[in-house]
Amino acid sequence: MAKPRGTDGSLLVSLPWTLAALAVSLAPHVLFLPFWITGAFFICGAWRYIIEKRRRPLPSAWFRAALALVCFLGVLATYSSVSGVGPGSALLAIMASLKLLETRKRRDQFVLLFISIFLVMSSLLREQYLWSLPYLIVAVLLIMTAWLRMSASAQETARQSFRTSSRLVLYAAPLAVAMWIFFPRIATPFWAVPIDTSSGTSGLNDTMSPGDISSLSQSDAVAFRVKFDGAIPAPRDRYWRGLVLHRFNGRTWRGNDPMIGNRATDQVEVAGDPVSYNITLEPTRQQWVFALDIPYSWSLPQTFMGPQQQLARVHPIDQRVSYDATSYTDYRTDADISGLFRTWYLRLPEGSNPRTADLARQLHESSSSDQEFINAVLRKFHEEEFFYTLEPPPLGNNPVDRFLFETRRGFCEHYASAFAVMMRSAGLPARIVLGYQGGELNPMGGHLIVRQADAHAWTEVWLQGIGWHRVDPTAAVAPERIEAGRSAAMFDGIGLAWGLSAPSELLHRLKLTIDAIDAKWNEWILGYGPENQNRFLEWLGMDDPDWRKKMLTLLGTVIGLVLLISLLLMLRYRQPPRDRAAILYSRFTTKAGVEPLIGETPVAYAHRARTNSPIPANTIDTITSTYLSARYGPDDSTMMRQLELAVAKLRRE
Repeated sequence: MAKPRGTDGSLLVSLPWTLAALAVSLAPHVLFLPFWITGAFFICGAWRYIIEKRRRPLPSAWFRAALALVCFLGVLATYSSVSGVGPGSALLAIMASLKLLETRKRRDQFVLLFISIFLVMSSLLREQYLWSLPYLIVAVLLIMTAWLRMSASAQETARQSFRTSSRLVLYAAPLAVAMWIFFPRIATPFWAVPIDTSSGTSGLNDTMSPGDISSLSQSDAVAFRVKFDGAIPAPRDRYWRGLVLHRFNGRTWRGNDPMIGNRATDQVEVAGDPVSYNITLEPTRQQWVFALDIPYSWSLPQTFMGPQQQLARVHPIDQRVSYDATSYTDYRTDADISGLFRTWYLRLPEGSNPRTADLARQLHESSSSDQEFINAVLRKFHEEEFFYTLEPPPLGNNPVDRFLFETRRGFCEHYASAFAVMMRSAGLPARIVLGYQGGELNPMGGHLIVRQADAHAWTEVWLQGIGWHRVDPTAAVAPERIEAGRSAAMFDGIGLAWGLSAPSELLHRLKLTIDAIDAKWNEWILGYGPENQNRFLEWLGMDDPDWRKKMLTLLGTVIGLVLLISLLLMLRYRQPPRDRAAILYSRFTTKAGVEPLIGETPVAYAHRARTNSPIPANTIDTITSTYLSARYGPDDSTMMRQLELAVAKLRRE
C-alpha cells in the first residue's frame, strides 16, 4: 500500500517557525556557499509552504531521490570533495533543503531542527567572530521556540513559548560557563577538521612581482595586533620582518622554503635596549611568523629562525596564534659572509634590465665608497621626479628599466626591486625583505593594529665590516609613509596623492572602538587556552592546577549548579501553601469522620455528612457556611475568628 502524499494543513502553524530556524542557521554560511545552494533552500522552503497551505501532494520519492543525487554531485563538482568544513556545510545545507520536501509529520520537523543546530555549530568551524556569541544565543532561542511551537496548545501564544525557551537558556547558561572555564584545555584542537579561516589569509606571498603588494593597499583586514610591554617604538623603527627574497629572474623575486638556520642566532649582534611585546597573529595559512626587526627570542612553539634571520613555524598557521617576542632595533647581522653566499646575493639574469645595470655602474664609479653609492641612488629617488602611487602603470618586459627611465611611478615593491637590482649590478650583495611597516595605535585598546594595507617591501645591502644593512628606498620617495604611517597620511591629506581616501574621524573612531572590543574578545575568549586557564585558576587560588584538579573542580561546580537550579525549579513550581480557612476545614472533616470526595464541594459534603457523621446537623451547617464566608467572602477577620472558635469548640466536645 502506497504512502499518502497529500498534506492536511496540520503543520501550517509550526512550519513557518521551522523555516525561520533553518534560515537563521544557514545565514552565516551564505557568504561561503555556492549561490545555487542558497537559491535551492529558498525555493524548497517556499515550495513546501505552498504545498502545506494549499493541501497539495508532496513530490514523489523518485523525484526526491533524483534531486538528492543531482545536488550531491553538484557539491562534489564544486568542492572536489565532500569532507571538510566547506563541503560538509554545503552538503548539510542542501540536505536540509531537500528534507523539507518530504516533511509530513511533526517528527520530520524535529529532524529539521536538529539539522539547524548542526548548521549553527558548524559555523564556528570557520571562525569565532565577535558577533558569534549573540548569534548563537538568538539562533538557539529561535530553534527552541520553534520546537515548543510544534507541541504548543491552541491557547499558548508565541510570546509564552519564547519566554519558556528563554528560561531554559538561562538555566543552561551557568552550566555552559562552568564547562568553558574549568574543562581542561589542550594546546591542539579536539577535532580532526581544521578551522576554515580562508577569509583571514594574509596577502603576502613567498614571491614578489610589480603590483603584488600594492593590491593590498586598500585592505583594512587586520594582519596582527601588538601589545608592547613598555614604550612603543617610533614608526621608523616598526619594521615587521617576514620573509626574505634573494632569487631574481628579471621580473619576480623569490625566496627559499622555510628551513632552520643553525647559526642564524649566532650571526646577530645586538645593542641598545630590548623591546618586549606580544603579537596576536591572524591566520595566514603560511609558515612565516612576523616579528619586529630583528627578533631575538620568541615563545611560539615549533618556531625557528631561518638562515636569513626570518622566523617560521613547522606547520602553516591556520588559526589565530598569540606569542611573546623580544627584538632589538639596533643590531648587526652576518658581518662576514662566504664567497658562495656572496655569489647568491649578486646573481642577476643575463641581459635583463641593461639600462639599469649601466646606470648603477656609472653611479658606483663616480662614488668614493659603497655607502656614498647607496646615498647617490637614494638622492636620485628623492630629488628626481619619482612618485609613490598605489596605481602604478604596467611595466611589461624589463620592468626595472621601464620603471626607472619611463614610468617613474610605483609602490614599495617597485622601489625595493629597482634598488636591489642597482646594488647587485654595482657588485653589492642585496636582498628583498617582505613584511609590514608601521601600524596604527588604538588608544582605546592600548595596542598597535598592523593591517594588510601596511604590507611593505624593503632592501638589505651587505657592506664590508657592517653586515646586512637595511635600506628602505620608499623612505626617499615618500618619507611621510614611513615617518607618519599610512593612517596619519590618510587623514592629513598626503595619502590623496597616493590614491588613498580616509573615512570621517567619527567613523574611524568607531572602527577603533570595534577593534578594541574585538581584541579583548580574541584575548579573553578565543585566547582562553591552557596558559590563560592556568593563570585564571591560580588567580582563583588553585595551586598548580593540573587536569585532575580541573576535572574535580568542574564536577563539583556542575553538581552544585544542578542542585541550585533544581532548588530554584522546586521553589518556582511548588504547590501554593494552604490558607488558614482550608486548614481549619480539614480539621472539621477529620473530626466529622467522613472523608471528602475528590471534587466534592463543601455544600455537597455537608449534605452527606448530616447522615453519616455523629456531629449535629446544625453544627455542620454553621461550620460550612462560616468556612465559605471566611475563604471566599470579603477579607474579614471576623468570619475567620468565628470559624476558629467553631472548630475549636467542636474538637473540645
